[in-house]
Amino acid sequence: MRISLSLDRSYYEDLSIMVDALRASTTIITALESFKTIIPVKEIGKAERLAKKYNTILAGERGGAKIDGFDTGNSPLDIKNFQGDCLVLTTTNGTRILEDTISSTVLVGSFINAEAVASKAKELSKNHIELVMAGVNGEFAIEDFLCAGEIITYLNDEELDELALAALMASNDRKKVDDAVMNSNSSRGLRELGLEKDVEFSLNRNIYNTVPIYKDGFIKALK
Repeated sequence: MRISLSLDRSYYEDLSIMVDALRASTTIITALESFKTIIPVKEIGKAERLAKKYNTILAGERGGAKIDGFDTGNSPLDIKNFQGDCLVLTTTNGTRILEDTISSTVLVGSFINAEAVASKAKELSKNHIELVMAGVNGEFAIEDFLCAGEIITYLNDEELDELALAALMASNDRKKVDDAVMNSNSSRGLRELGLEKDVEFSLNRNIYNTVPIYKDGFIKALK
């Protein structure tokens, strides 16, 4: 099995794991505890139209901040206050990556489901697992790199490309990982918005076995 790591978009057609640790991946995983389906979209206007069409909860952010008029932002903690059949979610990076991913099978991974998503990826992949770091506006984000490394630790004994190997090596000290994420540019921005607890929650390890799968524009929990 070959494991590769890429930034901002998918390049292969076997299986991908989208990683947006702060916070889209974490919010999606958490939301599937109380929603049956999530519709991820890139554009605010489309999100508003879909939420009206399906009469759903509308969640989203731009620049980390909740979008005016939305029910909630992209917060894994706040999303626990909502439930229903369907959630429409738009984020700066993660939902954009999902819409643009070319892989035939797309899973969503974060620190909170790292072991579970790795296990499902090994079951479903034919010969190649690609971890796609969402980053921030096309730029590298250390939290996604280290989160990908966390997932890769559960994809042991596989053939890693050099970037995947670097992520694996960088993620082997949990305290250093947590310190790096807490002091990342993304975390600083979220702290300025009063969302530090979202960062702390996102750093929990393996608290959910839920594995989201994205297909035909919808996200559901993989059974």
